[in-house]
Amino acid sequence: MLRKCESDTEWQSLKSLKRDSIITAVRQQDYSASVWLRRREKLEHSQQKCIVIFALVCCFALLVALIFSAVDIWNDDEDGITEENCSKNCRVVLVENIPEDISFFENGTSHVPLSVGLYSLLDRAIRVVEIVSPLWLLNASDDDTSFQPAARQGKALLSRLQGLKAKKIQLKISSGMIDSTELDTLAKQYAEIHYVNMTALTKGHLLSSFWVVDKRHFYIGSAGMDWKSLATRKELGVLVYDCSCLALDLHKVFNLYWGLKLRDFIPSLWSKRLFALFNRDAPLELTLNNTKAQAYISTSPDVFIPKDRSNDLEAISRVIQEANHFIYISIIDYMPLLSRNAHRYWSRIDGLIREALILRKVQVRLLISCWEKTQPLSFNFLWSLKSLCMEQANCSLEAKFFNPRVLRDGSFQGINYNRFMVTDRSIYLGNLDWVGNEFTFNAGAGLVINQLEGIEERNSTVVEQLRAAFERDWFSNYTRSLQVLHSQKSLYKMEPPNN
Repeated sequence: MLRKCESDTEWQSLKSLKRDSIITAVRQQDYSASVWLRRREKLEHSQQKCIVIFALVCCFALLVALIFSAVDIWNDDEDGITEENCSKNCRVVLVENIPEDISFFENGTSHVPLSVGLYSLLDRAIRVVEIVSPLWLLNASDDDTSFQPAARQGKALLSRLQGLKAKKIQLKISSGMIDSTELDTLAKQYAEIHYVNMTALTKGHLLSSFWVVDKRHFYIGSAGMDWKSLATRKELGVLVYDCSCLALDLHKVFNLYWGLKLRDFIPSLWSKRLFALFNRDAPLELTLNNTKAQAYISTSPDVFIPKDRSNDLEAISRVIQEANHFIYISIIDYMPLLSRNAHRYWSRIDGLIREALILRKVQVRLLISCWEKTQPLSFNFLWSLKSLCMEQANCSLEAKFFNPRVLRDGSFQGINYNRFMVTDRSIYLGNLDWVGNEFTFNAGAGLVINQLEGIEERNSTVVEQLRAAFERDWFSNYTRSLQVLHSQKSLYKMEPPNN
């Protein structure tokens, strides 16, 4: 009987143990299933998240591609001009505006008037005229017109631009954020105008000044679309005809501005259609006035530089470094400072001039404009350059200031707005003053032309023509040497530099 009880007890215990094991196993399975379900849900959630992120990235990449591909799609292929079939047999002409009250010697060099040159571009236009200008003020006030009959040139040019509509010629303008009744008038009639918000992009200004006509002809120089540039200011530029290779490259600069319409950010990547065709290391080999030459377009600032484009400082550096005998510079302002307020030294150009003087014994002449906006510190920097040649053999630096005429009301007429450099083999013609801030923040464009060595008839080259224009100004009655200015007590309320 006792054994039977023990056997029943063991059986019950075994039965209870087996039941507990089954319950435990079931619970473990439930737990495992729950964990598996949670992991599966988490995995599915992660996969969905990855799919969403991947889709967003693809959409963003597609959007970026569409944006950048749209930067340069404005009827680009209508004229059929490409890198492969563009023209390299070109003609170049210097154009100037010489105010009526400035007269040089009878045998002095003279060139095509600026207004006549711009009219000639409009006469050649067939399809589209593209213009970039820092100013749009072609209509002079009644008072200005009465004192300056030549101011009518601005009104005449505006009328010619308005006449493009009747010829079914497209007018496209890139401008900074400026108030201009002329632009408002042109926009209401037919012109396409894109405004570039330089303040948001670089905290600078759009100072480029050039025309491109049918991607075949172009103008680049110091003059903007201001009646004073056609009347009271001394301006200089070049017209290049039948030169679609170089015009196409300048057209790319225009399209860069065109694509920045009202943007408040600078693209980190540029469209391939904006990449430069030529630069200082790979210039265009061409013929200018039946003479072999090399040329390329440069721009500023660095944040506006697509692939393969040389910036203006690189262009200026190369022209200075390749000079063998002389460097003649005609500019409005020479100030090697990065900020006029902080007076932080900016050595990029100043150092190159010093190297040319001391190490290579190259003759340097600087012709600076002298007016109410001339900084007194400019005298100090020029004296610093001149002091390098003291007691140095074969070292020559000369500096002169071009004096405008002071009118009765205290204003200035005949200010020299030229911005160019000419050496024994090259020219650089740009839109910016030689001040650090200009190249850092402002948008400008430049043209470099190199005349190859061994040319027999150098008098026909643009290098010799620009040299003649510089020497005409240099030896005229409108310039004063640095020594003369230094000996005066004041000039237009400017104090001379301290000794």
